[in-house]
Amino acid sequence: MLGSANGVNPEKMMSHSHRPFQIMAMLLAASLLLACSGGEVLSKVQPELTAAAPEAPTVKIDPPTDAGTAIEPDAEETLLHGIFTAVAPSVVHIKVTQQVSGFENPRIPDDFDFDFEFRFPDTPDEFFQQGEGSGFVLDKDGYIVTNYHVVRDAERVEVTFFDGLTARAEVMGGDPDSDLAVIRVAVESAMLRPVRLGDSDQVFIGQRAVAIGNPFGQAWTLTAGVVSAIGRTMRSGTSQFSIPEMIQTDAAINPGNSGGPLLDAAGHVIGVNTMILSQSRSSAGVGFAVPVNIVKQVVPELIENGHYTYSWLGISGSNLSLDIIEAMELDTLQRGALVIEVMEASPAARAGLQGSREKFEIAGQELITGGDIIVAIESTPVSEMNDLIVYLVKHTRPEDTVTLTVLRDNEEISLPVTLKPRPES
Repeated sequence: MLGSANGVNPEKMMSHSHRPFQIMAMLLAASLLLACSGGEVLSKVQPELTAAAPEAPTVKIDPPTDAGTAIEPDAEETLLHGIFTAVAPSVVHIKVTQQVSGFENPRIPDDFDFDFEFRFPDTPDEFFQQGEGSGFVLDKDGYIVTNYHVVRDAERVEVTFFDGLTARAEVMGGDPDSDLAVIRVAVESAMLRPVRLGDSDQVFIGQRAVAIGNPFGQAWTLTAGVVSAIGRTMRSGTSQFSIPEMIQTDAAINPGNSGGPLLDAAGHVIGVNTMILSQSRSSAGVGFAVPVNIVKQVVPELIENGHYTYSWLGISGSNLSLDIIEAMELDTLQRGALVIEVMEASPAARAGLQGSREKFEIAGQELITGGDIIVAIESTPVSEMNDLIVYLVKHTRPEDTVTLTVLRDNEEISLPVTLKPRPES
């Protein structure tokens, strides 16, 4: 038989011929087994992988914002935008041309040796310089409030409005003592948007404060902050007298903001931005504004008369420091304004007020004491020099007679004083 002649067992041939099918069947069964128990196998393998390599931190990526979806502003953004929209048309950019005198030729030393004719180029007798600042529309008659130092000695004044309108302006009056001035433009009343004036007596520390102006020529810039202090008395940069009750703010005020409005959250003017304390001439977070109630007091007279006349007492004074209290043997709770000097022929001199005449040196510092201490004016307590200045500015006029309560040699006396106009700076 064929099978036996070749030495091959027919049954073994059958077995070898079916082996591939058996292997495939085994693989299929194994794959089914893995499919059924895959979760268990993976769960056993996963801890080993975790232990072998730490899991990478999950980074959350926000889905891209749809470019067509508007971002809703928060409450503060809405408020500030609303203030700017309402008040910016009332704020103006002021450009001034001021005349300055020419300079003299430098002096040549007598022993300067040269063998040629030394000549200086021809120079004009007068020069002009440009300046700028801010202001705000007061009424429909074209009156605009700004700082005195912005328009002082101005030959030409140009005013630009928010809508681009530019007009010439005339200086109507100025007050160096409060650093306020009024200019006027001949513009149709329908094109003017007057501001709303607030009440600076109601301003409080922590209140929102917003400034709109033209810092460094960057027109209609808004900055925001808070009222950081009130009741500051600061020497006017344009006279020898001080401005009482100035508002201090950390809203950025820079050169070019001068004359612009300081606003509350309702968009009312609470002050006129005037000066900063800074070693770099740029904002250091300490700016000052003339309170709007002084604007209400001074500006009407600037419009009518071109100037404002303050009452004058005629003294210089200081607060009572602990050293002065000890040197004068006063009660430690004593408060008042110490009279340092009485001006000659002043109302205070005529009334018999006495200045300080005793000198002490404490810790290398000279103190002048011994003068009268003003403790009240018209029965209104005077705790410090600032109280006296505020009362004189806000509640008196020249030729008024006021009664001062004075502590002299530890005894109180009353002195009537008839006030006179302030001398010109």
